[in-house]
Amino acid sequence: MPLNPIDPQITALLEQFGLSGPPPATPPTVEQMRAGNRMLSLAVAPDPPIEVASVRDDRLAGVPVRIYRPEAAGPVPTVVFIHGGGFVVGDLDTHDGVCRRLCRDLGAVVAGPDYRLAPEHPFPAAYEDCLAVARHVADHPAGFGGGPLAVAGDSAGANLAAGVALAFRDEGRPLAAQLLAYPATDLRIGIGHPSRSECATGYLLTTAECENDIRLYLADDPTAGTRAPASPLLAEDLTGLAPAIVGCGELDPLRDEGLAYADALAAAGVPVARHVYPGLIHGFINYGTRSRAADAAVTQMYTELGRLLRP
Repeated sequence: MPLNPIDPQITALLEQFGLSGPPPATPPTVEQMRAGNRMLSLAVAPDPPIEVASVRDDRLAGVPVRIYRPEAAGPVPTVVFIHGGGFVVGDLDTHDGVCRRLCRDLGAVVAGPDYRLAPEHPFPAAYEDCLAVARHVADHPAGFGGGPLAVAGDSAGANLAAGVALAFRDEGRPLAAQLLAYPATDLRIGIGHPSRSECATGYLLTTAECENDIRLYLADDPTAGTRAPASPLLAEDLTGLAPAIVGCGELDPLRDEGLAYADALAAAGVPVARHVYPGLIHGFINYGTRSRAADAAVTQMYTELGRLLRP
């Protein structure tokens, strides 16, 4: 089937920031990648920021975190939200608006780890940081929401969230849900997921950028991409995992590996809500302030997560 055009409100956003044309002839440096990601993310963040009861920076298990608390009193769910950015870019500020909305919409405590980034800290540093934070939260429920625990993330963050969910299953730790927005689930380069060619260029994130991020992330162990946790899709056993919500933009190089993971979870008997959002590109959970279609997608995924956490 032919692909839909990009949502016109997202097209306008990309044109506003000069991001609608072909990728630059010379790949940006890591510093330029981080600066560009931060610029766009902060530009589309809710202004003024979404109000929650409190926001505090802390350290859990030695990892910097930002903890958001809702207005609701009494036991509430807790979500460990892991930001995206190809394992190379992104930070607590780029996803502050995302976490604030999650805290407000679900009435949940949200803990966002500021995990170590590649290339300075290649795999498994980011995974180890996120798993350490999730374990700490699970082991100290009274210090957070006291209710059910979920993991969530977007892009690389969704990869890390899926890896945490696998570890929790193996360790016998309870986990109520996992929300995976356009997850990177297969870190092998050159694998023939159709969206990697169909959406290789023209939709902000390019397949070449994805593969460059993978190389930076797996620098010390390129073979790690052939197995979990680096590639959750390649896990030998997906049974017994927490119920999942998987949402992918139609126009995203990562679309098909995200959908393949949703299908593999379902085949293993895991309850899955699987969504493909027409006209949306990679990174859409950050664009809800500029795109009604992106806002509707985020609303649907957050609502479904809320149902799993408050059955």
